[in-house]
Amino acid sequence: MTALICGSMAYDTVMTFEGRFHEHILPDRIHTLNVSFLTPSMRRNFGGCAGNIAYNLKLLGGSGLIMAAVGHDFAPYAAWLARHGLPGTHLRTIADQFTAQAFITTDLDNNQITAFHPGAMNYSHLNRVSEGVGIKVGIVAPDGRQGMIEHAQQFAEAGIPFIFDLGQGLPLFNGEELRSFIDRSAWLALNDYEASVVSERTGWSFEALAARLRALIVTRGGEGSWIFADGKRHDIPAAPIARAADPTGCGDAFRAGVLYGLENGLDWETSGRVASLLGAIKIEHHGPQQHHFTVDQFKDRFRTAFGRAL
Repeated sequence: MTALICGSMAYDTVMTFEGRFHEHILPDRIHTLNVSFLTPSMRRNFGGCAGNIAYNLKLLGGSGLIMAAVGHDFAPYAAWLARHGLPGTHLRTIADQFTAQAFITTDLDNNQITAFHPGAMNYSHLNRVSEGVGIKVGIVAPDGRQGMIEHAQQFAEAGIPFIFDLGQGLPLFNGEELRSFIDRSAWLALNDYEASVVSERTGWSFEALAARLRALIVTRGGEGSWIFADGKRHDIPAAPIARAADPTGCGDAFRAGVLYGLENGLDWETSGRVASLLGAIKIEHHGPQQHHFTVDQFKDRFRTAFGRAL
């Protein structure tokens, strides 16, 4: 089974300021802010929700096609995808746009200042779900607003069940739009904050949301996750970690685990644990696509973490 992964592709430029923002931003001068931070260290990561999900799914041995819009500067990322066996057949290049990118500056207290340029992502709606051949399951991950709307509609019209992953798209949609997404989706994946906001905007409790879906998936960081399905709540434990290096992309890794479970017909108790372990492995590494493992290594760690075989 192949999953169609609709979402953003982006470069993440991460810089570290070896000081504290509050020491340089004067509260009484915030209206005339003009500051510059020296950042001796910098790294550029390949990211974006679709890229991160596809990368993690590939590590597990799953099958995914990325559908996204990218810019004229995408060549280094394309080479990375090819090196890891991820096809670029459903990537649309927008010749006069940059690939979406985030510029993130972090201080010594882990405060962040981020600037995000959507670039080609704003043209994601030019891609059509019907261009994917042999697709049995999909995901609508954070992307351009119109792209998210149209891809959800196209999945529904094609009768292809999909995960709706709201993520950073949360501010883009009102209650009526969220209700429309949910009624078209098979599964809804949110973190605990997003779930509370969606519940408030739609007027539906977690249980009411779950009743309209095959499953409502709520991640809770170090406390694990809840999967509301089959009329009950499955409490999924967090997988143990060696260290917390970088949470960027952990949610995407988790969603890849859910997709893997759907592709392979796993029950929710198992799928949730696969997703949990993927998130744990990711958080131990800087960057959303810098972790590596073999399937056998993953199975060994799964047994160690949960006391059961995968």
